[in-house]
Amino acid sequence: MDAPTTTSADNGTSGGSGEGGWFTPRRQPEPPAGGEQETTEGSRLAALRPVGRPAMNGGEAAQKRISPVAEAGPADVGTTEARADTANASPSDTPTPPQPDPQPRVPEQRSAPSQPASPDAVRVRRTMAEVAPIADKVTSYFYALLFVRHPDLRPMFPAAMDTQRDRLLKALLTAAEHIDNTDVLVAYLQNLGRGHRKYGTRPEHYPAVGECLIGSLSRYASAVWDEETEAAWVRTYTTISQIMIDAAAADELLAPAWWHAEVVSHDLRTSDVAVITVRPDQPYPFLAGQYTSLETPWWPRIWRHYSFASAPRSDGLLSFHVKAVPAGWVSNALVQHARPGDIIRLGPPAGSMTVDHTTDSGLLCLGGGTGIAPIKALVEDVAEHGERRPVEVFYGARTDHDLYDIDTMLRLQQIHPWLAVRPIVDQQAHVQLPDAIREYGPWNEFDAYLSGPPGMIRSGVHTLRDIGIPSERIRHDSVEELVAAVN
Repeated sequence: MDAPTTTSADNGTSGGSGEGGWFTPRRQPEPPAGGEQETTEGSRLAALRPVGRPAMNGGEAAQKRISPVAEAGPADVGTTEARADTANASPSDTPTPPQPDPQPRVPEQRSAPSQPASPDAVRVRRTMAEVAPIADKVTSYFYALLFVRHPDLRPMFPAAMDTQRDRLLKALLTAAEHIDNTDVLVAYLQNLGRGHRKYGTRPEHYPAVGECLIGSLSRYASAVWDEETEAAWVRTYTTISQIMIDAAAADELLAPAWWHAEVVSHDLRTSDVAVITVRPDQPYPFLAGQYTSLETPWWPRIWRHYSFASAPRSDGLLSFHVKAVPAGWVSNALVQHARPGDIIRLGPPAGSMTVDHTTDSGLLCLGGGTGIAPIKALVEDVAEHGERRPVEVFYGARTDHDLYDIDTMLRLQQIHPWLAVRPIVDQQAHVQLPDAIREYGPWNEFDAYLSGPPGMIRSGVHTLRDIGIPSERIRHDSVEELVAAVN
């Protein structure tokens, strides 16, 4: 199933508008007579320097450097992967052997935070409101600046930028917009920083991105741009990038930037859905419910997220459910072209949709389409722990044809008396998924897990809250939806 991507970071001590950050704002010089304003946009940022201090533990760094109403907040460097295909990932901080810790789950909030917005957050959001109607122009200008000023960075991006462009800037701006929401952003940015290792991102690349980000925003948000706004963005980006850098540095001591994996089986379940099993070239630690990013040999430097379709196996094999989507480069390559013997690359594992085995709460699982993959992994995980907690799975699909893995789920139901599997088919229109959830309740003693298209997650979360399940007991890994739900 499709899962979110990330470009994460640790946090940095870098707040303040003085010279402690990577770049220091200064007064914009008057354009030379007869010259164009654009020629001076980049020059008003002082010299950039990467921060070269030892990496701290990600969580420790976050606590030390970011407060709920922080001066600086997160923004995203690098690329984010599209939900057009599928993914998940997660890392940990303890050496030999690296065992992934479940990522802190991104909390969802029904109402706005009680704390008033910080001055920097106000300025950042004002900027974003100004550029929102012309996001395409901002994005194009950002990349033009980046590739003209730093041509050495161009090879790090896919040859076809149409699949890449919106993700980087969107990730940066999404993070910046939520600079006051520490709980959401620290884990998000740390994951992004670790995930960016597979692109070859180094600490010295971050200042270049920040310089071009601010150059683009200052050009297209000129109506609200001033020295204080520039200083706010400098602090925000500096903190964001330092979080990512520290997380990447810590992860470098524990795990490779990527794993090579050989395709060992390719099971075409329908004309557009395949179950693909691979063998990594070295141990790959992950948790059931997590996801990773995949790169194929057919489209270098293009990564997509896919959830693991099983709990960790003794033979070390990994399985993914992939649905070919229109214009999906990676998904179509995997479904239509991948064969046993092909070599793909895997990014690090990530994701917080994991089972808490310290409780005996039941699991209410909603899986739509290939979103059933991580749900199946969660069922296997509960079984392997020998628990007898009730697990209720609602398997949503548009048609019977889309229930491509129903036989597997029904076999699991036969084996485990504590498991109930309920297929819900939209086309039959007997009952819609939200109504089915209400009909089979109550669920006040259950933790909820959702996996599938963003629309399904959105409606599912709304339904679960409506029937009284607290937000902290609802788990899913759609980054875009999670961040949006915070507002």
